[in-house]
Order: sequence, then structure tokens, then C-alpha cells
Amino acid sequence: MKYSGWPDPGELVVGKIDEIEDFGVFVDLEEYEDKRGLIHISEVASGWIKNVRDHVREGQIAVCKVLDVDESSQQIDLSLKDVNDHQRSDKIQEWKNEQKADNWMELAFGEDLEDDRYVEITGELLGAHGSLYDSFKEAAIHGEEALEGTDLSDADVDAIVETARENVSVPYVNVTGYVDLENASEAGVDGIREALKAAEGNGDIPEGVDLEVTYVGAPEYRIKVQAPNYKTAEASLEESAGRAVAAIESEGGEGEYHRERHSDDE
Repeated sequence: MKYSGWPDPGELVVGKIDEIEDFGVFVDLEEYEDKRGLIHISEVASGWIKNVRDHVREGQIAVCKVLDVDESSQQIDLSLKDVNDHQRSDKIQEWKNEQKADNWMELAFGEDLEDDRYVEITGELLGAHGSLYDSFKEAAIHGEEALEGTDLSDADVDAIVETARENVSVPYVNVTGYVDLENASEAGVDGIREALKAAEGNGDIPEGVDLEVTYVGAPEYRIKVQAPNYKTAEASLEESAGRAVAAIESEGGEGEYHRERHSDDE
């Protein structure tokens, strides 16, 4: 995806070095349509520069800072030396992510997607999540819910979600807690079994969350949760334990939730 407008002063941009002269370097901007910038020799590197080619080469992908934009003269002044290693790494990763997302658009809607439709769909995604990559990532995690605030059709949403879930690698977090379940009433083992079913959600677990309950040692059970983020993981863990405790108490037993293991090591 390439923007049709102009970059803003202070913005970091990705460019390919196209031409090297004694006075500076011409750079084709990879994120903008038909835009070219100039890195003056004084902005290539700190200190005195004897030969520009000692610092850059044709075809090199570089992250530059936009110093000034003059639309009337079609001129964009860039700096290479004002970008630190951290900024460079983050910007390159962001650019690569957007390239991936652009490919996902093609997978979702086909190679023959017309420009107007492309602009329409990407506009909705950018408005919803700020970038194409983040839009696909959210769709992979939350499904249709991630695109509820858009004007996309149901068919478009389905295509995006399906493509996202097949192609996006979602980082997950894992949390673990424990619940003690005891039941001296007549319900006995059956009561504990019902409590465990309740802990597992009785088959009703939020989308994007994986939950597993395992036996550790009487009366302790381990609850492991995998979720897209810590907030969701912690909430799912506490809800699981809460369901188990409520279920065992309704059977005349006792339950207690704790984060650290109580029984001896396995």
C-alpha cells in the first residue's frame, strides 16, 4: 500500500537509495506514490564525509527523517544521520508488516481488486485500527468483533477474518492459577466433576482464549489460560476459578482460588 499524499516534517519514512551524487543522495520513498527525496551530504552521516559512497549504496533500503517538504517545487529534504538504531529497526519492522498486510489484502479479495475498492476497504481498516497489519491482527484475535465499527459488508468482513486467521501469527500470553476443590457432602466426586466442568466453561470459552484444567494433587487443580493479552488472560483465569468455586459450594463443598501452587512438586 502506498500513500498518495506527502509525508510530514519529522516523519520517519522508508526509502530505496536510487542515485548517489557528490552533493547528496536521491531516495525513492517506498510508502508514497511517485515521491522522491534528497539527503544532502551533510545529512548522510555525522562528521566530515570524504566519499558519500562510503556510507550508502544504490539499492539500499534506508530509514530517513523528513526535514522539510515543499510541494510546490516537489522537493522533500531527508536526513539519514538523525535516525537512531532503535527508530530504524522499529520503522523497518512496521514497513515489513504493512507489506505483509498488503499481500493479505490480495489473498482476501483477489489479484484483480479494483483500485477504488482497495481504497474503500483499506480506508475502513485504517480508520478502525490505524494500519492494515493491526487490522488483520485484531481480526485474527477477535474475529468479526474487531471490525464491528466499520462500514464493511459482511462478505468483506468474512474475507478479512478468514484470511487473517489463516495467515497472521498472533502472539499469545500464558497465565496459570490453582483452585482447591473439596466436597465431603453426598455429592462427593460428582460435585467436584461438576465444578471442573464449570471451570472449563461448560464448552463456552471466549473466542481467542484457550483454557485447560488439570489435576495436580488432591485437592488441587491447575488452570492454564492462553490468550492474546494479559488482561484477557487474567480475566479468563479468575472467571474460571470463580465458576469452579461457585459450583462446588452449590454442591455443599468448599473451594479456594490461589495463584501459587500449594501441593508438593510433581
